[in-house]
Amino acid sequence: MWFYPKIIAHRGGGTLAPENTLAGMRCGLAHGFHAVEFDVMLSSDGIPVLMHDPEFGRTVRGNGKVSETTARQLAAMDAGSWRDARFAGEPVPTYEEVADFCKSNGIWMNVEIKPAPGFEVETGRVVAEWTRRLFAGEIAACIPGVNDATVPLFSSFSFDALMAAKTAAPEIPRGYLVDVVPPDWREKLRALDAVALHTNHKNLTPGLASTIRQEGFGLFCYTVNTPERAREILAWGVDAFCTDRVDLIGPGFAGN
Repeated sequence: MWFYPKIIAHRGGGTLAPENTLAGMRCGLAHGFHAVEFDVMLSSDGIPVLMHDPEFGRTVRGNGKVSETTARQLAAMDAGSWRDARFAGEPVPTYEEVADFCKSNGIWMNVEIKPAPGFEVETGRVVAEWTRRLFAGEIAACIPGVNDATVPLFSSFSFDALMAAKTAAPEIPRGYLVDVVPPDWREKLRALDAVALHTNHKNLTPGLASTIRQEGFGLFCYTVNTPERAREILAWGVDAFCTDRVDLIGPGFAGN
């Protein structure tokens, strides 16, 4: 059902570093995490880059849209000083740069496909194609149930993006991401050939968690930031979760 790490650093280093940056990845690694979740969007020239918001203003200062900005222009922007002056000048990295970092450091990746509005199918297809190329060796050597964590896992709130990823690279596993588990979750997961359901822990119940796992799907939750809540949902049978508090909830937490 779930053959991946159980505790995952959210967007790199959680609240301790600027999200979706190489500085964030280094922060998570420094805290012992070899599993990370991050968001991937397309630049105007079709390059997958790490970004959560389709418009500038929160993590990147200024006005404009990611979908109207080239990857080279994004790399020249400051994606770090919003978090702390220590990170001033931290660029928006490409997906390839982060994938290379993760591969070099043995970090498993939950790649959230985060399309800008109107780019759902294109983003799913391009991210899948790039992942297939970047992880060609790992995909060829992957034995399901044995070394699954050598290959990334896709997730997305966009059903269309995940379907496009499935068409482009069916061998890369998928998890369907929802805030509230919808009534047709079984049909959606089966249509996607998904291995897991990813959902907001705040909207989960013990009974629903049990039902999802009984149906043979993995169950992943976001974003769990207190040890007390983490212990509670793990007791419900939740397989894994991501956290912003990499300083409070370590990578070995589920074994404690």
